[in-house]
Amino acid sequence: MLDVFSQFSGFLKFDTVCIDNNVFRLHYKVTVMIMTIATVLNGARQYVGDPIDCMSDGVPGGILDTYCWIHSTFSIPDRWVGKQGEDHAYPGIAPINPNGQDPVYHKYYQWVCFVLFLQAGLFYVPRYLWKSAEGGRLNMLVQGMMEPRIVVNKSERAERIGIIVKYFRDNRGSHGLYFLRFIFCEVLNFVNVIGQMFLMDRFLGYEFSTYGMSVIGYTEMDPQDRADPMAIVFPKITKCSFYKYGPSGTIETHDALCVLPMNIINEKIYVFIWFWFIIVASITGLFLVYRLFVLLGSGIRTAMIQARTGRLSRDKIEDIVSAPGLTYLQQVGDFFLLYLIAKNVDEVTMKELIIDLHSTLKPAYSDAPTLKAGSDENKSSA
Repeated sequence: MLDVFSQFSGFLKFDTVCIDNNVFRLHYKVTVMIMTIATVLNGARQYVGDPIDCMSDGVPGGILDTYCWIHSTFSIPDRWVGKQGEDHAYPGIAPINPNGQDPVYHKYYQWVCFVLFLQAGLFYVPRYLWKSAEGGRLNMLVQGMMEPRIVVNKSERAERIGIIVKYFRDNRGSHGLYFLRFIFCEVLNFVNVIGQMFLMDRFLGYEFSTYGMSVIGYTEMDPQDRADPMAIVFPKITKCSFYKYGPSGTIETHDALCVLPMNIINEKIYVFIWFWFIIVASITGLFLVYRLFVLLGSGIRTAMIQARTGRLSRDKIEDIVSAPGLTYLQQVGDFFLLYLIAKNVDEVTMKELIIDLHSTLKPAYSDAPTLKAGSDENKSSA
């Protein structure tokens, strides 16, 4: 079992250059790892044996197993509640009553492995789109500057800072689309997890939306008074009807009892996935609200850069992230790239970068309030 989980340790490794944030990683690293592990466990027959085992007099077991696996099994809804051994043999097991409730057919557990794999891929889509749109731009700028111990030579650090300053000077105000693509991928993360919850609900016969809360409620009540939601969605013992021609040419119906040991794992997997989706959706939604505040507040953007520059004075940072000569989209685009750089370098390097960047771009800030105030003071002192 440990060998199964050790294969996925690579999902938790951080990239050398960070081009997103921790909430983004919850989707394409942690969630993809969880869904992939769930896929492997679903198909790991060495832990549960064959996925289905059916028995019925007069029908070979191998043929019956294959038939019931392909054509699905069913349960009787009015026998999910009651005392085992008196009201029913097993929850959901009873003869089909023509005047009773229609059987509930379980047609999805054959596809659980494929659906989990598909969902893992869908969670990686926003990451793939953003990585393609980013195009290695950040890696080009901060290469060799991620670890402070690497750049010990001041002249070498100054040279690398000069590369970033030259890039900003030549590409000033051209990062608006770069930022919009990232915002799109962040929103896509939220839409994806919500959409997958609806997809899962549809796949499991509209039982997934209340699955987690139903399981919690079931643990607090007498099992005889309430149907086990895990047995309803992932029954471990079900029925299957097999039809064949008898000796006289008439159709015979064989009532088979099927054991589904794989559902012992599936029911636990989907309880965990239900809670995990709720957590990821909540965190992502709250982070989008935070992102909205960042977009609306220039002071917040300035404070975010300042926190990564060793508490450098706000004046120079405001001149860079709120340059009056740029449009709003150009401002937030430049801020975003500058903030990504700040996440990948140490505070000393970032402080020197802001100072050099402000000095290089100073002609563009001739209308900036801080520079105006400085020039007024110089005139008065003269």
